[in-house]
Amino acid sequence: MTITIGVHASNPSLYHLYHLTRHGFAQRELEPLGESVAFHPYSNGVRTGELLSRGVIDFGGTGSTPPVTAQAAGHDLVYTAVSAPRPEHGALLVPEDSPLRTAADLKGATVHLAIGSWQTHLVAKALDDAGLSYADDITAERSTADSEQLLRTGAVAAWVAQGPQLAAARRTGGLRTLIRTGDVIADRSVFFTRRALAEERPEIIEALTRALRRADDWAAAHPRDAARIASADLGGTVDDWESALTALPWRIEAVGDAFLAEQQEAADIFHRTGFIERPVTVADAVARTAGRPAKAS
Repeated sequence: MTITIGVHASNPSLYHLYHLTRHGFAQRELEPLGESVAFHPYSNGVRTGELLSRGVIDFGGTGSTPPVTAQAAGHDLVYTAVSAPRPEHGALLVPEDSPLRTAADLKGATVHLAIGSWQTHLVAKALDDAGLSYADDITAERSTADSEQLLRTGAVAAWVAQGPQLAAARRTGGLRTLIRTGDVIADRSVFFTRRALAEERPEIIEALTRALRRADDWAAAHPRDAARIASADLGGTVDDWESALTALPWRIEAVGDAFLAEQQEAADIFHRTGFIERPVTVADAVARTAGRPAKAS
């Protein structure tokens, strides 16, 4: 059997696992189980639930929002592991001279963000905490390559930046942080699979989690090398990538009650604001064989 791992640039652990195939992290863990490994690159992490359900991939990872929207779309997924919180992964930025000072001040504003990603969770919860609605009180527009320039010229009021784009914007100056991610959400990387694989072959999930940990350990120990890989492949400067990557925790954890509560809060906000059409019970996305997702080991 070949285990196909979905990989996209927005999930750092999977991205570096893919680019470190020469070190054989995934192969080393799966071969003793009689399995081989393949990778399926794709560009939009929001599609992960769909790709799992169609059998295109067997295992994937995103930020916090896509598994919730996947459950809402009827995809039967199981959470397998999460990263430690990533408080400095991203931020909602405004111009230095903007009159906006709190999330409540965003009422009526146009905000650029990666709609459907963890950024939706960040903005929706920040607004909810301020008594505002993601659906009714802002105009959410999908980020583009021009988002930073639009922010600097006043065409949009706020922009959620992450990774090297955030590092570059801060290096350039002229912008300030309105909302720090870690003050609102945990912003974890989230890993999940189809229920059948999680329940029938938990040893594969444990092996994949070990492989992710190996890749994370490498990236944490070699941030400059990891930055060179990302810069050459995705653009941006090595220095900005190194700043972004060193801000990440590079630690994979078991799925626990705190994470499930974080996701349930997000799901409830999304449903209340109409971002998802039906309510979601996040606890349904656990492996029934253990009553909890497979523990990281």
